[in-house]
Amino acid sequence: MSTDPVNAFVPGPRARIPGKPGLPLSGLTFAAKDLFDVAGIPTGGGNHDWARANPVPERHAWAVQRLLDAGAELVGKTITDEVSLGILGESAFDGTPLNSAAPERVPGGSSSGSAAAVAAGLCDTALGTDTGGSMRVPASFCGLYGIRPTHGRLDLTGLMPQAPSSDTAGWFARDAATFARVGTVMLGEEPGRLPTKLLIAADAFGFADPEVAAALQPMVERLARIVGSPPREEIMAPQGLSVWARAQRSLQPAEAWQTFKPWIEQHNPRMAFSVAAGLIAGSQIPASERNWAALMREEARARLRYLLPVGTILCLPTTPFPAPLRGLSLPELQPLRDRITCLCAQGGLAGHPQVSLPGATVDGAPVGLSIIGGRGSDASLIAVAKAMENAA
Repeated sequence: MSTDPVNAFVPGPRARIPGKPGLPLSGLTFAAKDLFDVAGIPTGGGNHDWARANPVPERHAWAVQRLLDAGAELVGKTITDEVSLGILGESAFDGTPLNSAAPERVPGGSSSGSAAAVAAGLCDTALGTDTGGSMRVPASFCGLYGIRPTHGRLDLTGLMPQAPSSDTAGWFARDAATFARVGTVMLGEEPGRLPTKLLIAADAFGFADPEVAAALQPMVERLARIVGSPPREEIMAPQGLSVWARAQRSLQPAEAWQTFKPWIEQHNPRMAFSVAAGLIAGSQIPASERNWAALMREEARARLRYLLPVGTILCLPTTPFPAPLRGLSLPELQPLRDRITCLCAQGGLAGHPQVSLPGATVDGAPVGLSIIGGRGSDASLIAVAKAMENAA
């Protein structure tokens, strides 16, 4: 029987490092997205030419070392969308990992393999990254807990970059206890105090499919009971969700082009059409558009700073719809990607922590409810995740 029935792991010999007993994460297994360095193993980044052009790392990435030092056992490196430039999880080089929660649908990307491995029970937790939604979207599509930490909260040493002003690293888990246990190690603090005020992002719920908004309503009601005060509706993005999305689609691709430009110009790597097209588009974003987007980022940061003082959280649908079907054409996929960005752009723009909570389905496919807190409130969001599971 295959040890990788869902095509979650990078093909070839499996990276494995045993755990140590008597430590906080002893007994837990983890996988690492193939953007994280593991000493002695090429970092592939979802593109076979990347590994050929870059030296084999001699040290583990900070996040990998952190989990190993806490006693967790590494059981492999996982498939990622090519150079992390994807949101749906379909890989032209290594294939599409199977979404165990909805096998006919995509797992979400670019942390697709990590989400698929956790969802299938092949490991207890897995490291992923989130620049434009790559932790939050797979968590929603696969029915997992997933976190995009406060930007800059975790050390990204040994992590293949994409757009540094938005890049973060996070982790998945199937249950809140494991999610919190890993969080204590990664953040260096126990789950924090529960918030006392809840805001509902009315524009985000209105933007989601009506079936998604309805499916998440019981979770919102449970969240309100946990917080202990009546929720209040607010507009998250007064300028418009699509305006925030446009700003993120200007800043992130322009940065990604600067990140990968030297590699592309020197090595002329093979790429899937959609990835190459995205990088070309990023190279052509004019300074006037980048300057406008930078100002919009400041507005987004100011808005979330105003909405989210200490003790307040904001909830919204993680994704506007459940995972799309596998194998859709490029013209069918583009408007779906654009809609996803409308509900994820605040992560890269404002840098606030966000946790996607499982617990709802539409037509049998998972959809997640997200909670966002003030910068640095990561541990409080994890406490909410535990309380939500206990109250279910």
